[in-house]
Amino acid sequence: MKTRLSLVIIALSLAGCAALTPAKPSAIAPKPLYRDPVYDGAADVSIIYDRAAKDWKMFYTNRRATLKTPDGDVSWVHGTPIGVAASKDGVNWAYQGMADIPLSCTGETLWAPEVYADKGTYHMWLTVVPGVFKDWKAGRFIVHLTSPDLKHWTCGERLELGTDRAIDASVIHKDALYRLWFKDERKGSRLFVLESPDLTSWVRQPDPVIDTNAEGPKVFQFGGHYWLIADVWKGLMVLRSDDLKTWTPQPNRLLEQPGTQATDNDKGQHPDVVVNNGRALIYYFVHQYKAPEAAADPKYGQRTVIQVAELKIGPDGWLTVDRNAPVDARLTPPK
Repeated sequence: MKTRLSLVIIALSLAGCAALTPAKPSAIAPKPLYRDPVYDGAADVSIIYDRAAKDWKMFYTNRRATLKTPDGDVSWVHGTPIGVAASKDGVNWAYQGMADIPLSCTGETLWAPEVYADKGTYHMWLTVVPGVFKDWKAGRFIVHLTSPDLKHWTCGERLELGTDRAIDASVIHKDALYRLWFKDERKGSRLFVLESPDLTSWVRQPDPVIDTNAEGPKVFQFGGHYWLIADVWKGLMVLRSDDLKTWTPQPNRLLEQPGTQATDNDKGQHPDVVVNNGRALIYYFVHQYKAPEAAADPKYGQRTVIQVAELKIGPDGWLTVDRNAPVDARLTPPK
């Protein structure tokens, strides 16, 4: 009897210890991955590793999605700061405030940061609209900033792009040349590319990347090819290249079909891609027009959240993504 009682006591003690032991954090990304706590309008993310802080930083357009304006009034996507979130593991993200962007070289409306590390310096190319407007007709430009720590940013040059309506930079380095892709709204919203030997003096190439209107390009290397993914407002266009000059379009678009899970049930927009440990994770934003709250509040759909999925290369050599599959979103420090 004593033996049986002792075994019961031991079992209860072990159960109590197990209850007190914290569960291991999950590697599976939550849905959504991130939601801005101020305006609930996170979009256009750019993710980079912060070597000093030893964490990952997410810079994003902080749309004022909770602002209810009259129909047709788009001032809620103007007056936007750049938000910052941080994560130690790539799975759990916490709001850090607004980026310290100098007003002297920018303006009231900041969109689509592209953050890039090169030779110990962090660079940001930022789309600027100099004011708050109720329509989409205002001019816009791209400015270059630098930082030693991802906290304090210094004004650089305003890019000479040959247009007064340029947005959405994406930068990559190959063969002693830096290349920057952007959208020129004066040229049918086609994507064009600049080339530079030093990240400051750029030469625009005359022809568009492809004869298709698009925005939010992201260029990266993965699986032995270069890829360009861009938002075409009905999913994401995919182009493939071996030399960053000649591009072949993928037959199908990514994230065109809504996901099945709450907050991910609309098309994916304006991507960023992080290639880490041989895997490619795509980060995209999703409008909340199909959320239950939108039935009573049509303006609720202005809200946007950040989601993540894994890109893979299919048997046909093209990119695939399953937005409904659980995704291990862990990121490890780059070598």
